[in-house]
Amino acid sequence: GTSEEVAPPLQQSFMIPKKEINMVSDMAKWKRSQAYADYMGFILTLNEGVRGKKLTCQYKVSEPIEKLVALLNTLDRWIDETPPVDQPSRFGNKAFRTWYAKLDQEAEKLVAAVIPKHLADAVPEVAVYLKESVGNSTRIDYGTGHEAAFAAFLCCLCKVGVLRVDDQMAIVFRVFNRYLEVMRRLQKTYRMEPAGSQGVWGLDDFQFLPFIWGSSQLIDHPNLEPRHFVDEKVVNENHKDFMFLECILFITEMKTGPFAEHSNQLWNISAVPSWSKVNQGLIRMYKAECLEKFPVIQHFKFGSLLPIQPVTS
Repeated sequence: GTSEEVAPPLQQSFMIPKKEINMVSDMAKWKRSQAYADYMGFILTLNEGVRGKKLTCQYKVSEPIEKLVALLNTLDRWIDETPPVDQPSRFGNKAFRTWYAKLDQEAEKLVAAVIPKHLADAVPEVAVYLKESVGNSTRIDYGTGHEAAFAAFLCCLCKVGVLRVDDQMAIVFRVFNRYLEVMRRLQKTYRMEPAGSQGVWGLDDFQFLPFIWGSSQLIDHPNLEPRHFVDEKVVNENHKDFMFLECILFITEMKTGPFAEHSNQLWNISAVPSWSKVNQGLIRMYKAECLEKFPVIQHFKFGSLLPIQPVTS
């Protein structure tokens, strides 16, 4: 669609009196909800927005985008200030709990720096999604449900009008990409467990969205085909331009052994003839494997911005 159709974000919704933020209890209700429709609409709008574009291309960077990057830089700095502790178990370093406690305490303040004063009522609700987006401090794990909370956080910022239509590319390339860098550091530093991972049968231990948006970036590329992403040389030469290849690079840094064994699903995807087919397949897989799986989505929060009420439009 044209930008007129998706034009400035919906701003009416958060004026509803605050309701307690609830979690998913009923999958059928979730799939029919306004929250699901808005969330998926947001993912697909960004999917179109980055189609055929490199991470290194020129795009507009607005003040709210800069503020979001600053927020993520703060989270990154806290990792430096919270080194892992010596402990007997290899995984799930308890220093993550110290890092998380800081976010728990500061989240509203961080979000208030991004949201203008006249929209301050939205801060507590939006901050919930930020806190949910970095992993679970009890289990010291991270997975696609946490990633979805970050996308929901950005979606809420669009709904209240902080982020706008012309921020699309910067949302993915500047903000989401920075978020990924910080999450990868958390995963490495505190040896986080993959949450709800399907092992070799899952797409990736931790992320999903950068594979969707990353495959969209590669649609109609003159010489990179899906079969090329399992080629180490291609990945090393092009990862700075394409999110998908950046993900592959991270997997190969973290895992040993043949790619076909540790990342079977991705290996299968490399046989798909075109990036647009890969992109469509990943969107279907995301709905089925992430958004419609109770263990992944059971902690998804609803409020006035992403309501559980059935879709109206």
